[in-house]
Amino acid sequence: MALTFLNQADTIALKALLNTTAGQDLYLKLYTNAVTIDQAKTEADFTEATGGGYTHKSIAGGTWSYSEGATTVAPCTASYTTQTWTFTGALSGTATIRGYYLTQQSSGKALWAEAASSPFTPANNGDTFSVTLNITANNAA
Repeated sequence: MALTFLNQADTIALKALLNTTAGQDLYLKLYTNAVTIDQAKTEADFTEATGGGYTHKSIAGGTWSYSEGATTVAPCTASYTTQTWTFTGALSGTATIRGYYLTQQSSGKALWAEAASSPFTPANNGDTFSVTLNITANNAA
């Protein structure tokens, strides 16, 4: 899986960094359509999973863990606790989970997305799917 920041996230991040707008908590959502992720995508390009007991997860801004690099060129990493969905059966239309994306809770704008390393089709009560969020920022030229 390769995490891709979407173009609209660049502006959102800069505005939050420069205190122009306040940051927002996020929603972690699973998508089911076969989309090729690139930076030009927006929330409209993803079909969120439905059925099978699925619901998106709230990701609170204050609960990320951060690790600063030891040197000026070492990356800083932000990590969030692994999120696991336990399904009650098949998704609507027996859809397949193809990856995840995150949106701001208030604006609904998608910030980044990542395809699953292998698609997953929940079928049975108790089937699970997990996502671990890790973001690395590196100032090396």
